[in-house]
Amino acid sequence: MSSVSLEESARRVLDTVPLVMRAVRAEMRRQSAADLSVPQFRTLIFLNRQAGASLSQVADHIGLTLPSMSVLVGGLVERGLVRRAAYEADRRRVTLTLTERGELVLAAARDATQAALAARLSALSPQERATVAQALQLLRPIFDPSAGEAEH
Repeated sequence: MSSVSLEESARRVLDTVPLVMRAVRAEMRRQSAADLSVPQFRTLIFLNRQAGASLSQVADHIGLTLPSMSVLVGGLVERGLVRRAAYEADRRRVTLTLTERGELVLAAARDATQAALAARLSALSPQERATVAQALQLLRPIFDPSAGEAEH
């Protein structure tokens, strides 16, 4: 395989990631039982990995302002998917965790979305799928430094 410049690598990421996210969003829209937006889905995933996170930690991860994140989390709390509690050491700080229902909804949405993505990836050969998996494994710690810590 020939060498690819940094600029070409960056262009390929910029060109491809939005297409992947469009497919994920489309599949999530088909999951009417879960009825989750992509930011809600990502919030549930984050809270599943980071139970007890603060609103600002979730907002930073999702890329929303605190007021927007507060509205999004408020909707998840109303639906019984997320529990909001005061932090013991500082009553002004709020911690967020998934409820049992939130865990179930997340698992169902994630399984359905993963199955749809697997169906799309079935068009690739086993070697091509291994290449995609390897590339994503290389990208993850670059874009999510905490991912490298979790894997070790």
